Formats: sequence, structure tokens, C-alpha cells
Amino acid sequence: MITLIGVGHVFAISENVRSVIHQRRPQVVCLELDPARYHALVHKERSGEVPIQYKLLAMFQERLAGKFGTEVGGEMLAAASAAQEVGAKVALIDMDAAMVFARLWKRMSMKERVHLLGGALVGLFLSKKTVERELDKYENNADAYIESMGDGFPSIKEVLIDDRNGYMADRLVSLTAEHANIVAVVGDGHVPGILQRLTGIEVETVRLKDLRAGVQTTSDGASASTTFYYRQGP
Repeated sequence: MITLIGVGHVFAISENVRSVIHQRRPQVVCLELDPARYHALVHKERSGEVPIQYKLLAMFQERLAGKFGTEVGGEMLAAASAAQEVGAKVALIDMDAAMVFARLWKRMSMKERVHLLGGALVGLFLSKKTVERELDKYENNADAYIESMGDGFPSIKEVLIDDRNGYMADRLVSLTAEHANIVAVVGDGHVPGILQRLTGIEVETVRLKDLRAGVQTTSDGASASTTFYYRQGP
């Protein structure tokens, strides 16, 4: 059994992430991080030598997190802490960020580069209301939203989303050979793509919209108001 928790790195959802892990009591908690990012997050350090576009993304996320009254990556730290509390191992399942962004920059067209940097700079000044509006569009049809992003930024979708989905799914599959109960905390936009690659494995999902709404589940995964789990497999 794999439980995929879809998160947003700038929202105040840490306690709900912690609650799901305590309910599931997994053997392993997987995080959408690589060792360098995990170390920087735990020790509150800036990542070392990283491309400028990575730094812009980090600045963008920090500004947004401030608008929502939290800190970037708080849900990941909460997941790691909850893992320790339930006696679970922590597995870092994402690709190395510096390598990913270096490969992305080489693959992008000049038009994509200009739009990416321009969008990142504009994003530093987005209002909370604008972010909420975009989030509503995403939650109404996540697949269509991600596909539309791919129309304008095909390299970004391929490198930052599709390639990483495959990598993280492969890591999860390998972990199922040794562990029967796994929780994976990943960006909500990665959930559909990872699910598609976990064919034949029993999977449940907890999505960002439910975490933000504060939906609480019972020990058997049910909710008094709504059921928000996806199950795949025999």
C-alpha cells in the first residue's frame, strides 16, 4: 500500500500532513526532496551553487509562503518529524535539483527562457488572491491545467514534471519490494503522473484541496463529510 499525499510547498498544511502519517503509521515516509535540499531545509540554509532560475523559484516560493503565514517546506519537515514519531524511515526520492535545472536550461528554447525568467520575476509580486484564483483553476481540472502549462513551456513540463514523476514512481516501486506500508509526500501536481506509473500497486491519495480544507480522516481512511481517497490496483 502506498499513500500519496499531495502538498503545496507554500501552504499551512503541516499539521494535517502529520495527522495522515500518524493515522497510516507507515514503515517509510518518502519526501519529494534530494539530499542537498533536505539538508538545506533542516538546517535552514540556502542551497549552494544552484542555477539562477532555481534561486528565483526559491524566492518566489518564500514570498508566497509569507503571504499564507507559513515557511517553504514546512510540510516536508512535519512529515520527517512524524516519521520519526511513528518509527518510520525517511526516504528522499526526488532527483538532484541542481542537475535537473542545469538539464532544463540546456533543453529550453530562448523563448521559454525569456518567459520563465520574466514569469518568475512577475511572480514575486503576485497577490494572495491571484494565487488562490490560480489554485482554484488547478483544482477544478488538474490534468488540463498541467497540460496547458506544457503548451507554453514544453521543456519545463517534460523536465520538471514528467521526468521527475517517472523517477519518483520508480523509487516508490523499488521500495514496495521491502515495505508494505509507504507514505509519499509530493507536490500535488506530481500525483496524477506518479499514479499512472504505479500500475498494479494499491494506492490511496490525499490531495492538497482536502489538506487545506482540514478534512480529517478516521483510522480506516474514511471521513464523515467526504471520501477523498483514490484506490488503484486489484
